[in-house]
Amino acid sequence: MTVMEVLKQNEIRVPTLCYHKALRPIGACKLCAVEVKSKAGKPRVMLSCILKAKQGLAISTDSELVKKAREKAMHRLLSLAPQAKRLRQIAEEFDIPTGPIPDGCVRCRLCIRVCKEVVGVGALKMEKRDGTSYVLPIEGLCIGCGTCANICPTGTIHLVDEEGIRTISIREETIGIHPLLRCEACGRYFASQKFLAHISEATLPHIDIKEHHRYCPTCSKLFSDRAKASSRFKRI
Repeated sequence: MTVMEVLKQNEIRVPTLCYHKALRPIGACKLCAVEVKSKAGKPRVMLSCILKAKQGLAISTDSELVKKAREKAMHRLLSLAPQAKRLRQIAEEFDIPTGPIPDGCVRCRLCIRVCKEVVGVGALKMEKRDGTSYVLPIEGLCIGCGTCANICPTGTIHLVDEEGIRTISIREETIGIHPLLRCEACGRYFASQKFLAHISEATLPHIDIKEHHRYCPTCSKLFSDRAKASSRFKRI
């Protein structure tokens, strides 16, 4: 019998991913490490799935050596399959440190900078949680422009327009939820009320005597081109 089989019979649990009772064990995942004391008394780490059980064999399943071996094996596995839920479950169950869960964000801060420096809102921030930095929304500040989603180089920030509602999010954090207004010309949903109010406020210092309309960018360009063509025709 192997040490793992003996441990199982005695309801002593060790983590394993590659072991199956129908197949010959090969120790591929290296998670089932145990500490074994040699005849000289020096401890060493071995894999319980392939280690043969012997009378008088002294092992430990929870020593510092074992914990380090499990952590090393887990990090190697996560480098191959970072999104594998089973690995995360094993790590949580046996208290194996894994580091932050990959979320697609490379912490480039482009979204934070463009929102503050270009849009002029500052609806995003960098904040540490359990020693790891995350991009997080500042509640109530998002205006629904979508600039952060457009500039994100990895597509981690999501913008979804559905049934007249725009939702912007990163991971499971909601940045903003906004009702969209329709274009007065084509009827297409195109912008949030907060975004249009922000634009209106930002352009207040400019002299403006024109009547305001809610046109989407496509219709605005179309009407602008028509106005220019009409003006050229009149001059001719």
